[in-house]
Amino acid sequence: MTSFGPESLQRSSVGEGAGHIDYRLARRHLVNEYKRGRLGKRDLCDAHPELMRAARHMGQATTELCPICEEEELVLVSFVFGPRLPAHGRCVGSREELAKLAIRSGERTCYVVEVCQGCSWNHLVRTFALGRTAR
Repeated sequence: MTSFGPESLQRSSVGEGAGHIDYRLARRHLVNEYKRGRLGKRDLCDAHPELMRAARHMGQATTELCPICEEEELVLVSFVFGPRLPAHGRCVGSREELAKLAIRSGERTCYVVEVCQGCSWNHLVRTFALGRTAR
């Protein structure tokens, strides 16, 4: 059962709790528009070459099939933005690396993008606050 008290706002693990934004509804809307023929493949399958490279080398494999081509399994790519990181963010390849960034002082934001390496579908899956403020 989900609690709606103050304790529900505390982070229980990396990527959950306060500051977590999930984009499933927006994703569902885009996929439905594609299946209805209102959006074309060219409108949705436009991953930047650098995102495709990050998916190939740093992505986390999933077992979920691409909702557009329905042939390739999706890959999750995580980028962290914040203090003392490059302006273009830092691509994070493992949960351990993400945890290391979380213990540094300063608030960071993690963006998780799903990518299909077959058709170049890409969609922001979720964002969440990472780290802590300096004391």
